[in-house]
Amino acid sequence: MSRGTSTETVSTPSGDARLTWHPASRPRAVLALGHGAGGGIEARDLRALAGALPGHGVTVALVEQPWRVAGNKVAPAPGTLDTAWTALWPRLAAAGPPVVAGGRSAGARVACRTAAGLGALAVLALAFPLHPPGKPGKSRAEELTGAAAELPVLVLQGERDPFGRPGEFPPGVPLTAVPGGDHGFAVPKRPKEGALSEEAALAVLTDAAADWITGLPGAG
Repeated sequence: MSRGTSTETVSTPSGDARLTWHPASRPRAVLALGHGAGGGIEARDLRALAGALPGHGVTVALVEQPWRVAGNKVAPAPGTLDTAWTALWPRLAAAGPPVVAGGRSAGARVACRTAAGLGALAVLALAFPLHPPGKPGKSRAEELTGAAAELPVLVLQGERDPFGRPGEFPPGVPLTAVPGGDHGFAVPKRPKEGALSEEAALAVLTDAAADWITGLPGAG
């Protein structure tokens, strides 16, 4: 863990969740980030944000759902994820500054479904799974547009994400495309000439998140 980072366990009806705090020295906001259904807080986009945003005055709290803390390999139903997230929210809010709800993939869906009811400042959706790969007809756009009707929303989406490429998203939903990125924001190992490196692609992601959060009404 980086200097100043700390972890704590929070009890929820679904089991114990875990928060890993990456604090800013003078925080203007807290960004709570949930992980996806296929991995945990080690995801490259979550690590990148946790490393970059404290320098912009944003404390990052990486949230591990109880199923991951328990060592299970399969995520539970969406309702169970929402219940755990809702139960740990008071601890996030107790940190002081306003809280932006966020997450990647399944974690982004949780944030979208619950943010307005929890009093979040805004929603940051990373790699939002707009539809299952190859099945654009099974859209989850209503979760995203429902959140956007209530709160400021920003989507950060890989250019090559099979769960939804940037051009597939509903008009009017603010979105920053990460050049070359897939669902995990990895870029091709043999990129075309002039393509961004993975480090540069992640910088697009972190810069966009920092600019957006620090510009939110109520942050700071």
